[in-house]
Amino acid sequence: MQTLALQLTTTLVDDALALVKGFGRAILSLAMAPIERIARACDVAGVLEQRRADRRAPHPAAASGGRCKSRNCRWSPFRGLSELT
Repeated sequence: MQTLALQLTTTLVDDALALVKGFGRAILSLAMAPIERIARACDVAGVLEQRRADRRAPHPAAASGGRCKSRNCRWSPFRGLSELT
């Protein structure tokens, strides 16, 4: 009986975290949509798309776990705009 209660609690917590993350991503994408649109309109040479494709490619050296810069950090809302500066 104890394992069933623990399993239900763990499942509920995991589902709640997934729901919060989903809402966070939705809100972030709505907030960043105008900025992304402007950045894509200003990208005449296709530099942004090339750098995004390069970033998606696996980099074995990048898995070192080091601390990231504020704009290049995975959790930064401005990570897509770092190549504009």
